[in-house]
Amino acid sequence: MQDGSLIRLSVFVSILALMTLWQTLAPARSTSVAPRQRWLSNFGLMVMGALLARLAVPAGLAGLAFNLQQQHWGLFNLTQWPLWLEVIVGLLILDCAIYWQHRLFHVVPFLWRFHRVHHADPHVDVSTGVRFHPLEILLSLLIKMAVVALFGIAPLTILMFEVILNATSLFNHTNVRLPGWLERPLRWLIVTQAMHRIHHSQRPVETNSNYGFNLSVWDRLFGSYTHRARLGDSGVQLGLRQYPKTENNTSLKALLLMPFRR
Repeated sequence: MQDGSLIRLSVFVSILALMTLWQTLAPARSTSVAPRQRWLSNFGLMVMGALLARLAVPAGLAGLAFNLQQQHWGLFNLTQWPLWLEVIVGLLILDCAIYWQHRLFHVVPFLWRFHRVHHADPHVDVSTGVRFHPLEILLSLLIKMAVVALFGIAPLTILMFEVILNATSLFNHTNVRLPGWLERPLRWLIVTQAMHRIHHSQRPVETNSNYGFNLSVWDRLFGSYTHRARLGDSGVQLGLRQYPKTENNTSLKALLLMPFRR
């Protein structure tokens, strides 16, 4: 388990450093929002969410999966699957579950209270990829635990998925713009920055689309795909209208209290 945590942390730090350098050298959009305040708040949320998840489930999802394996609990633990097939199917199940979880957090008003902390960011960059309220992290963990228990997903699959999910969240929130010849075919497979910026639009019809975090197939398959924002990628107005670009809406305290205020 310690090796798994080290792998996740190493990949996270490496991708974070690479994406930060990329958006610094070639930013897609400029912003008037003070980056220092935003980054302190966004990464503060990340640290608090990680600590809360560790307190709630000390062994993590991989530890839960290991215990379920020993007890022969869940679909994969009751049947014989080739390891390669079990990993592929398990990754697809988890990615699809994250898609529906994300969609659920937009539809259910109680859950949206927490998820709007993520969408209230007035600028989208790599730090937005870790900006989630700690209680949303906890709720997400409970949903993933249910999926892992139901299907008996292996610890190896979970480790791979957590590494991929963290990396893609940093990637598709990064403030860069891929060239069209690369972005167009790439978004048939994975969620690109331009595709995900549409999801952060202030227009509700655009916000309530492009829910995928990793694979883009789910949005196409379940009818939530938006190919292009009405005003184009450079014209998308980011954030939420009810949370303007002020320090009162970007401080860590304000973000923590946001779900509990009208």
